[in-house]
Amino acid sequence: MTDTAASSTAEAFRVVKNPNPATDAERAEKLKDLAFGLQFTDHMAHMTWTADGGWGDRRVEPYGPIPMDPAASVLHYAQEVFEGLKAYRWADGSIHLFRPVANAERLQRSSWRMALPELPVEDFMASIDALLELDHAWVPDAPETSLYLRPFLIGTDVFLGLRAPKRVDYLLIASPSGPYFPGGIKPVSIWVERDYHRAGPGGTGAAKCGGNYAASLRPQMAAYERGFDQVLYLDAATNAVLEELGGMNVFAVRKDGTVLTPIINGNILEGVTRKSVIQLVEERDLKVVERDITLAELREGIEDGEITEVFACGTAAIITPVGRIASADFDVTVGDGEPGDVTSAIRQRLTDIQYGRAEDTYGWMTRVR
Repeated sequence: MTDTAASSTAEAFRVVKNPNPATDAERAEKLKDLAFGLQFTDHMAHMTWTADGGWGDRRVEPYGPIPMDPAASVLHYAQEVFEGLKAYRWADGSIHLFRPVANAERLQRSSWRMALPELPVEDFMASIDALLELDHAWVPDAPETSLYLRPFLIGTDVFLGLRAPKRVDYLLIASPSGPYFPGGIKPVSIWVERDYHRAGPGGTGAAKCGGNYAASLRPQMAAYERGFDQVLYLDAATNAVLEELGGMNVFAVRKDGTVLTPIINGNILEGVTRKSVIQLVEERDLKVVERDITLAELREGIEDGEITEVFACGTAAIITPVGRIASADFDVTVGDGEPGDVTSAIRQRLTDIQYGRAEDTYGWMTRVR
């Protein structure tokens, strides 16, 4: 399926309005000085799947706690997957999504891997339409802000045996957010993790499931204690090949203009932003090479000047320059420690498309209001 949104069935969603929505003044106050993922809109979309009836009970309801049985499978066996995408407010007041169908399809792949039912793309899109029909005023218009959308599936089967759940709930919540890394576009520092691994061959690395992120928190905490912003993981088989950061894909720019990025091999998440970056790099007549990149190659390339830029990308952080990479036995500065020309140009091009400042020649943006 292309990036063009599937036909919407938002009218199929039953609406239960929040009896105490934020007032205009309260909402305006919450939209000031936004951080990432701390504020939430008045409503959420909700669907339920059962083994006997399939997907049904489509509704939009007040945002708030969800009742759950203590024996729900998600609480014991982590049967859940999620996605992340953004709604952008353009200068004319319209609201657009960035490549939502790609997120819907990735949610299906993650669901299949975790033995959860696959949500139809039409329902995914309709849930967003239905939620934004009520909560569109929550999409901020300040620079570098957006409405972050978090769709997720959780196993709610009441059964302690280990099996694919017979009841699953899909929810969509929305969070008006500012930059993932506050303080403007500044290079982040990366700690290379050698004792822990994010995923292994045949594992769940390619699925966007909570367990992958939970497993990264201990190494991430250790990196914070060392004064670093993020963790770079190596492959579990050799402990020598780059995979990805805790929540972002990684790229390296060589002096000759070649852009390197780890190959999709089942261990790392196939990022929607990653795929878009590759297209934008090629638009600049630069060559993108997807292959194994060893830590030794990265370190030596930075030290001798063959690698001039390193950056990471993801939905939340967009494109983030990397200024420093270190581990127990080395500590190197990438280039002059400042954002490089390729990184800056690609980030500018991508955000210009997302915010409607440049023509969307790729058909990536979907207008929802």
